[in-house]
Amino acid sequence: MFKKIGPGILIASAFIGPGTITACTLAGVGFGYALLWAMLLSILATMVLQEMTARLGVISQKGLAHNIKQQLKVRWLRVFVLTIILGAILVGNAAYEAGNIGGATLGLVALFGESYSNYYPFLVGFLASVLLLIGSYRILEKVFMGLIFLMSISFLITAILTKPDVLEVLRGLFIPSFPRDSVLTIIALVGTTVVPYNLFLHASLVNEKWKSKDNLKAARVDTMVSISIGGIVSMAIVIAATAIPSKEITGALDLAKGLEPLFGNTARYFMGIGLFAAGITSSITAPLAAAYVANSCFGWNVGLKDWKFRLVWLTILIIGVFSLSFKIKPIQIIQFAQIANGMLLPVIAILLVWIVNKKNVMGKYKNTFLQNVIGFLIVSLSIFLGLKSIFKVLGIL
Repeated sequence: MFKKIGPGILIASAFIGPGTITACTLAGVGFGYALLWAMLLSILATMVLQEMTARLGVISQKGLAHNIKQQLKVRWLRVFVLTIILGAILVGNAAYEAGNIGGATLGLVALFGESYSNYYPFLVGFLASVLLLIGSYRILEKVFMGLIFLMSISFLITAILTKPDVLEVLRGLFIPSFPRDSVLTIIALVGTTVVPYNLFLHASLVNEKWKSKDNLKAARVDTMVSISIGGIVSMAIVIAATAIPSKEITGALDLAKGLEPLFGNTARYFMGIGLFAAGITSSITAPLAAAYVANSCFGWNVGLKDWKFRLVWLTILIIGVFSLSFKIKPIQIIQFAQIANGMLLPVIAILLVWIVNKKNVMGKYKNTFLQNVIGFLIVSLSIFLGLKSIFKVLGIL
């Protein structure tokens, strides 16, 4: 079974980053089990989009950015779209990398205390850079399998410790509700799960592992199983957060602190391990995705060990460590990243559905009618979320 697990596990660990943990924590603390349905919806949407990108990667043996570049024949439109992609992925991932490294740092603080906290960002950056410098997809895959196993066990045990009401959990999962002031939290839950850069990362990674159309079934199974695991972990965080009596929760470490009075150091340590695993996986996948996008957009067509490829991910990693270590808060850059990502998700979702319907790219593996209907609904959702996130940043909402 483990031999069949592939890029999907990297995608699952990529969307369970510090941002997702924070959003799930706030959802659980603020609304109990009531928003679990939003998490389930976002997981299903992620499965559909990631299956399309995995299928595109296996059949075409090219990344998503490369296919977009090839299929957009109008020069000005191609340049415009690639500029948006580069801006959102490169600048966006650089802006958020500090948060990814910060998540792993918070995990180390929960485990080992604050005595050496100033050195933790450098340690996380060093570990991430070593794994990326090795330049082996298979090694990355095995490391991520271990990390997501740690993450899954940690958050699931934390959720079980809270002794959740099973009937209330099921009601929250399958009966949609919109408690007062919950709209932005719902947007955050979906927005941190359906991640634009994962679409680029997945299409590029599948052809690192699978070289034949015969492997399409394995790629699909890998996607469904891995995204399901990611969804269960996210839901476990929401469930664990409902047990916190205090409403003064602002982030992921507060979840560990909030559970400590109820369950002692056990919950704190499990949360620490989960936070570290979530932070370091996102610290690796965000720079890796940026490097793959640059590779396709600039037409380098190079491998993991090429100096240009390494220069991109190393730059983003250094920006993350530097920003966190020197307490720099590049709020304007982050706001630009949020606007760019708000624009990027619907644009990429539309382009993805368009490309996987092209017979000259996909042959007999193009989308079915049902896949197109579901794809249309997800595109509509992505447009709504994109507009909401842009309006929020601009202060219109």
